[in-house]
Amino acid sequence: MNETIIDLIRHGEPVGGQRLRGAQDDPLSELGWQQMRASVADHNPWQSIIASPLKRCRFFAEELAGRHGVPLKIDEQFREIGFGDWEGLTTAELMEREPEALKRYWQDPDNHTPPNGERLTDFVERVHQAWELLLASSRDQHRLLVCHGGVIRAILVHVLGMPNKRLWNIDVPYANVSRIVVHHWGDNESAAQLRFHQTRLM
Repeated sequence: MNETIIDLIRHGEPVGGQRLRGAQDDPLSELGWQQMRASVADHNPWQSIIASPLKRCRFFAEELAGRHGVPLKIDEQFREIGFGDWEGLTTAELMEREPEALKRYWQDPDNHTPPNGERLTDFVERVHQAWELLLASSRDQHRLLVCHGGVIRAILVHVLGMPNKRLWNIDVPYANVSRIVVHHWGDNESAAQLRFHQTRLM
């Protein structure tokens, strides 16, 4: 039996702190850089690194790939969900402006989309397709995906067979690391397993 390993790491804290930040392209804060470096430390088990194109992911991925001399691929399909008119707002600000709309979104995101935002079903489908393509090109390899909280949640509900509406029930802190292991039997049979979901590589 062979296995494919994909480590997922969420970006650290961006400039501006905790906000609804999808397409908004803020870089990492100094604390965010510290969180990312602490999370991976000196680990380098990866054959390659894949990253979202957004600065909070890409800049760290570029530094890490350069430091260890491993290939880096930027993949547009792993960008964060777009929050439309809610971009850049804190939860507190949104609760004050549109409390009922926010409540509906958290409770039933499949059927409630932020104004001018990306539909959750479209986002999840985009991420799932990108994930399957990544797995197909990564057989028997160990790779790192530097991405976003929403992207990691979408991958986890896919791997664990959970409904989309449970996506926001998964906590993904800044610089959190999740490891997905795919076990292979023969050419066409495989099974994915969440091996760990924690704040740093051990």
